[in-house]
Amino acid sequence: MPQHPAPVTVSVEPPRQPEVERLLDGSTAFAQSLYPPESNFLLDIATLERPEVVFYVARDGERAVGIAALVAEADAERGELKRMFVDPAARGRGVAAALLERIEADAAARGLAEIVLETGDLHDAAQALYTRHGYREIPQFGQYVGEAHSVCFAKPLAARREAFPPVENVR
Repeated sequence: MPQHPAPVTVSVEPPRQPEVERLLDGSTAFAQSLYPPESNFLLDIATLERPEVVFYVARDGERAVGIAALVAEADAERGELKRMFVDPAARGRGVAAALLERIEADAAARGLAEIVLETGDLHDAAQALYTRHGYREIPQFGQYVGEAHSVCFAKPLAARREAFPPVENVR
């Protein structure tokens, strides 16, 4: 009987774990293979541990197969998606989609109105993924303005705060 891979789960976890650091190293190596150093805007592990960063790990069973981070100050209206990366051996299994869905749901629940991101002009698969998931290309923002290799995207979020029934006045 053929073995089916475990379903992908996504949870908030610390980035400082050996198998997660392996994925961060893979992400860094991939970006550095495509772009000059000044065109890489990768957050280091110390930055990923800061309070304004929520770090996500996708797993198939016990094995970490994807990562992503959402950066947003406490009072922010939008968050930035950073360090999205899927292990090459796990690509095509919906890992990136699972990460996006969890991050978007969490961001909306926090009251964020929008997620923005930057990816490289040579990251065709990433651009296609974001477009399929409702992101639209936007003008470069922040540190990416004027960067030859940066392509920026955004997606508005529908607030998903828990709705409570109205309290009726009782006399």
